[in-house]
Amino acid sequence: MRFVLGIMIAGCCSAPAQTNDMDVGDLLDSAQQWAQANLDDDVLRALQDVDRQKVEDFLHRFQDYLNGDDVLDLAQLKEAANSILPLLAAHEETRPYAAWLQARLDYFDAVDALISALPETEPGKPVPPRLNPPFAVEREIWIKKVAPRPWPKAAQEFMPKLKPVFTSEGVPAALAWVAEVESNFDPKARSPAGAVGLFQLMPPTAKRYGLSLWPQDQRRQTEVSAHAAAKYLRQLYAKFGDWRLAIAAYNSGEGKVEKLLQRYKTGNYETIATHLPAETQLFVPKVEATVLHREGVELTALPAPSTP
Repeated sequence: MRFVLGIMIAGCCSAPAQTNDMDVGDLLDSAQQWAQANLDDDVLRALQDVDRQKVEDFLHRFQDYLNGDDVLDLAQLKEAANSILPLLAAHEETRPYAAWLQARLDYFDAVDALISALPETEPGKPVPPRLNPPFAVEREIWIKKVAPRPWPKAAQEFMPKLKPVFTSEGVPAALAWVAEVESNFDPKARSPAGAVGLFQLMPPTAKRYGLSLWPQDQRRQTEVSAHAAAKYLRQLYAKFGDWRLAIAAYNSGEGKVEKLLQRYKTGNYETIATHLPAETQLFVPKVEATVLHREGVELTALPAPSTP
């Protein structure tokens, strides 16, 4: 049974190139070990055995792909994501993961559009290696995708609360729309990596800005989490002097951004964009397109933070 299940999972969730030499048993063991280290016990208990292995395997692989540097490879997980989402949404314990995944489903549509935009190979010539699309191409894809979208219903509840918090922290209020990209305004959203809340704050970041994780997780509280997110963005802008770089660091970690800037001897986001983790390459232009659509302002035109 385990072998058959492994074949089914491997068919809908192809592994990245570096794991192609692993057998099915190794892949399942790896996913189970990862799940035990990253998912709550309540989550694992809520799922039936077969569903649990499918969910473990998908979340493990999706996290690997998001942390990897090949954006176009994400297309391989689209079918699996659509099949896993109902499993996550069916149980109260797993719905926070469903909310996190739901906010990222359009990554797959964006990647499909990016693949469709690739130049066709001339007959008789070797297929060139697929490179990550440049930032400008991804930005245009996201602008087209986001432009028709109406305000989310939850935005009517949350944005009047979030914008004043960002303003009070000296950060442009338009950046409160990061909550739409991160969580679709669902305070319960939780990533497999442990980020929680409207702004998907990781535990170390939350603690750095004074949030308590126990007995109540303050990352799920609207104003408190917004203060922390705004402070973090203000600190990142102070470090990098650019909103695109600040948003990239918010998603991938400031250390990764800093190392790439040093490696390529630049202070420009576009120069390092294709070398960032796959999720960050999609996240930054999606935030930019969302701010442009919701507020009518370019990310690069937003003012620097002011002293709160």
